[in-house]
Amino acid sequence: MDGFLQKLSETDNSKQDVNDLVVEVGTWFLKTPYVEKTLEIPGDEQLVIDLMGLDCTTYLETVVTLARLGKLGTYTFEDYSTQLANLRYIEGVQGDYPTRLHYFSDWIADNAKKGILKDITADIGGVVYANQPSFMSSNPKFYAQLSNPAYVNELKEREKIIGARTYHYIPKEKIASLEQGIQAGDLIAITASMANLDIVHVGFAVKKNGRIHLMHASSVSKMVEVSEKPLAEYLAPNKSQSGIMVARLTGK
Repeated sequence: MDGFLQKLSETDNSKQDVNDLVVEVGTWFLKTPYVEKTLEIPGDEQLVIDLMGLDCTTYLETVVTLARLGKLGTYTFEDYSTQLANLRYIEGVQGDYPTRLHYFSDWIADNAKKGILKDITADIGGVVYANQPSFMSSNPKFYAQLSNPAYVNELKEREKIIGARTYHYIPKEKIASLEQGIQAGDLIAITASMANLDIVHVGFAVKKNGRIHLMHASSVSKMVEVSEKPLAEYLAPNKSQSGIMVARLTGK
């Protein structure tokens, strides 16, 4: 981590557009190995920081945190830890396992409330997304921490909060016609076809030959990469993916 903070500190980023900074920082991690469930470790909830292997969410959180530090002009490990925790937990307060923003639609909404980003999906042509996630509380066997019934109950309450909000998404068949509203550096959250799950994958928009592609930690190639195909074509054949939500950092 210190090497990335040092690299970030060598340039005055205060006047750089935060989206441009996201793309730049995101490329620093290209070819980093993909490791799944990096946050799902036994024991008490910890602020996990492991850059040797990243899943799609930890890659996104790492890049967003570094880009925000670049704009803030603060480069210590303590600063990084504080800002990462603010991003990862409900209202920025780390507690037990249920305080983590497990559902990415909740992650977007909570960080929009903090002023860190804006959900721009509706602004660029998105339609209402019926979002009633219950996958985690319905399948505790997939999560070691959910052997604690109290945690399952807390998650159920959070799922009710998530389900009470209004969301938008861009159906995947509409992405090609609406992608001009997406900027390089925007956050891309791929929506699930399953009724009880919200988001199945996340990454960043990048431009390549005039088209929007996805820069992400890929479970297929097992590393951080830029998708070979444009985003619209990348999603098209995947039946588990229904479309995208798009968020944009505010630079704050």
